[in-house]
Amino acid sequence: MQKLGLKQTQLQKLSPQQIQFIKLLQIPTAELESRIEEELESNPALEEGREEPVAEKTEEYEENFEEYEDFEESYDETNPMEEIKLEDYLQQDDVASYKTQSESGYPEEEEREIPIPTFTTLTDSLLEQLGHLRLDDRQKAIGEQLIGSIDEDGYIRRDLEAIANDLAFSQNIQTETDEVEEVLQRIQNFEPAGIAARDLQECLILQLERRSKDDLHVRYAIQILQTCFEEFKKKHFKKIQKRLSLSEEDMREAMNLILKLNPKPGGSSNAYAKTQYIIPDFILKNINGKLEVALNSKNAPELRVSRSYADMLEAYDKSDKKDKNFKQTVSFVKQKLDAAKWFIDAIKQRQNTLLRTMNAIVRYQREFFMEGDESKLRPMILKDIAQEIGMDISTVSRVANSKAVQTDFGVFPLKFFFSESISTDTGEDVSSKEVKYILKQIIENENKRRPLSDDKLEKLLRARGYQIARRTVAKYREQLNIPVARLRKEV
Repeated sequence: MQKLGLKQTQLQKLSPQQIQFIKLLQIPTAELESRIEEELESNPALEEGREEPVAEKTEEYEENFEEYEDFEESYDETNPMEEIKLEDYLQQDDVASYKTQSESGYPEEEEREIPIPTFTTLTDSLLEQLGHLRLDDRQKAIGEQLIGSIDEDGYIRRDLEAIANDLAFSQNIQTETDEVEEVLQRIQNFEPAGIAARDLQECLILQLERRSKDDLHVRYAIQILQTCFEEFKKKHFKKIQKRLSLSEEDMREAMNLILKLNPKPGGSSNAYAKTQYIIPDFILKNINGKLEVALNSKNAPELRVSRSYADMLEAYDKSDKKDKNFKQTVSFVKQKLDAAKWFIDAIKQRQNTLLRTMNAIVRYQREFFMEGDESKLRPMILKDIAQEIGMDISTVSRVANSKAVQTDFGVFPLKFFFSESISTDTGEDVSSKEVKYILKQIIENENKRRPLSDDKLEKLLRARGYQIARRTVAKYREQLNIPVARLRKEV
């Protein structure tokens, strides 16, 4: 038998305006421009341009957005014909807490368009070199298939038999692996050296074979790769030296030749490299010892509500409100005006939130921003900044995960400044960034013939006052992309 009962629950729901603000907050500057263009295309009540000044100004925006307080909602879906105040759409909110680059007195360099470089891709370059060979149509088709199989590192990792099968199915060219390999060998003579190799061993040997065979150490280097490649990968240099009966000097010279080769020929030239720009969201300047933060100018677009749409509402007040068609038109216009005002409010709240978060980070990490020394970084977590600016941790997380700042020492993602703390002998907490910096220095200065194990690194860090476990040393070493001691060994 079913029973009826009452149950009271508490739910937290975000309004469409709050969701819009969250989405705008987490996108980086590079995507903001396209997002604004989308809104301009979909909402005719929103225009580009500076807002016209009015005599009366609305109240300043609340500085605390911890719970994403509701935006002003002047549109009631249950009563679309409610009274409308025209000045709500014409007034410009007075937000004195943010400044664009030009308002801060900095040179307006970021106003300029960033040039997009043009470059020849690796595939284009290889196809061009293929065209210089005297090949018949069949060989040319095989060559194009091989070049199309080269990955971004410059390797062909597919079996030649699979490539021959592709030629049979896609181009109706019946061929054997011997014929495919013959064309492959000609492609392996292209630039850059080592291109179209099937594995690392072949890639390194191809590069060495272009050097003078009269050089004794080149011959030794090729011999090491051909007969002792497994020992070479494991850096068992003594075994190689004994097996090939090499002197210590010859061994060292041969290894130096090998270590200077390029293991990824596909990315060896700037002409083939993928170009990507990081557009900073903030500009930080040190002006006579005073750190000043400004938003990238692209973060402060000039948007306004359409005057023509506002005039339509004004005409409504003077018209016959009994006309049903006119009421529907005004309802549509009002929705577009509301959406435009909400979007402008969200953009301004985004600017406010970004600046407050960045200023808090600058205050927290002032010593680093003054000198650029990573050892000066303080331990800092999202909660620290959230408490300082009175916002929710999720808000700070959205800002930190997708934004970057341009400083006198380079461009840094904001998440770079967040790190856990490590205790010292004196009871002081230091940033894990500082420990990683010290760890990197110790490894760089170690004797490469006898590199330090993680146990020894732990003892050296403890001798400097850092209370750290061996497993933490291993974790930090891996995060720094530094291999274990055995793989750091040199002759």
